[in-house]
Amino acid sequence: MPTPSPSAQKRSLMTRFLAIVEGGGNALPHPATLFAIFAVLIVIVSEFAARSGLEALHPRTGEPILPASLLSIEGLHKILKNTVTNFTGFAPLGTVLVALLGIGIAESSGLIGAAMRKLVLAAPARFLTAVVVFAGILSNMASEIGYVLLVPLAAVIFQAAGRHPIAGLAAGFAGVSGGYSANLLLGTVDPLLSGISQEAARIVQPDALVNPACNYYFMVVSTFVLTVVGTWITERLVEPRLGPWRGAKDDGADDDTLRPLSKSEVRGLLAATCATLVIAALILWGTVPADGFLRDPVTGELLHSPFLSGIVTIIFVIGAVAGLAYGIAAGTIKNDGDAMKGMSKSMETLGGYLVLVFFAAQFVAYFNWTNLGLIFAVKGAGWLQASGLTGTPILIAFILLTAVVNLFMGSASAKWALMAPVFVPMFMVLGYSPEMTQCAYRIGDSCTNIISPMMSYFALIIAFFQRYEPKAGIGTLVATMLPFTLAFLLIWTIMFSVWVSLGIPLGPG
Repeated sequence: MPTPSPSAQKRSLMTRFLAIVEGGGNALPHPATLFAIFAVLIVIVSEFAARSGLEALHPRTGEPILPASLLSIEGLHKILKNTVTNFTGFAPLGTVLVALLGIGIAESSGLIGAAMRKLVLAAPARFLTAVVVFAGILSNMASEIGYVLLVPLAAVIFQAAGRHPIAGLAAGFAGVSGGYSANLLLGTVDPLLSGISQEAARIVQPDALVNPACNYYFMVVSTFVLTVVGTWITERLVEPRLGPWRGAKDDGADDDTLRPLSKSEVRGLLAATCATLVIAALILWGTVPADGFLRDPVTGELLHSPFLSGIVTIIFVIGAVAGLAYGIAAGTIKNDGDAMKGMSKSMETLGGYLVLVFFAAQFVAYFNWTNLGLIFAVKGAGWLQASGLTGTPILIAFILLTAVVNLFMGSASAKWALMAPVFVPMFMVLGYSPEMTQCAYRIGDSCTNIISPMMSYFALIIAFFQRYEPKAGIGTLVATMLPFTLAFLLIWTIMFSVWVSLGIPLGPG
């Protein structure tokens, strides 16, 4: 019997390791039950933390951060009064519901199926994975709509191509979330982080200015690097582990999705394209001129404009209008009742997600109320500062610390608001610019998004997985996405180290 090659042995070891991760994770209770257990544990742990004398000093104000016990009369009152608002105010919930109402019309009319079939039939199969990862990275310029729109569509595209839809989900999710900070254009996160960096830098240098485009050069190159890495991981590790997809053949989806478009479908696509172009023209009219009606009415800026803050509404309008245009032209929508049925059907698929979100929202709220996340972040910063590391190693250590902290605090801006006042001045004293510190932070913050239960859309991605693998749980998701996290973290950190060593500017100015 021939001896397996070293690469085959490595894949075998990786496959066994991921199987252990998946098995261990799926041995846990249902994700909704798990979030409920976590919420109860946080309440109990908060009492012990409050009694232990644990505290940390806030890096900005210098005031002590103390654990807040929820196992008290005040804590009970807070839980009782905020259970509903924790759920209804959970950030991803409204985004998902509103966006999917419009997408529901587009899906029920047949627009999405026809467009995906056209894409699969027209695009070279060898570039499919790269296109999905690349599109996922670019999607974060429109806030977080990539989670709602691109990730499930990636599964449909892969399924239509006869490939495993979960591999498509993984590739899309890796691009959208793992590559969150990379892009070819500036997004909403750039001015947000740079403003925090500027305030932190002024602790040392009162007149410091940090440009929102300060990491632009690095992030543009990162877009292409992560696309290559994400494509390789999907095709060489994730997809072979999943095996061939057999579900589509059983339900007849292969024959239907790969058949040529009918005349009515072509007519519908033409109508949908025309409708979309009209909306695109209106958007350009409102955003390109300096006084465009979709820009900020006071400053004229686009980054903080009604256009970007209302991107979910725009997605709803595009989905609804394009779906209606397709349905009327193709004959799949005959009256308003058909459109309403399409929206209703899209809501029916969210039952499991709503249950997950209810418990996940309570857990996240309880964790924030206790201050344990803040204390953990500050303590971790102190340990790194006391380590004695200098030069590139301390930047790498900072990336790793950020990646770990991201597992406990999901918000990129909230973490940076806490960490920047500690690390930006510290690295400035060591000779590193605020822009460089911010860039290192963005790397660590992005890479572990895809395996962090604290990431706002984690529950939604599990629900997407369960469409194709009903028994999928947290273990399935983490085991599938862990290779992306490790590869992104390794390659991105090496790239950053080389970039710094060569003295290449991270961005303009």
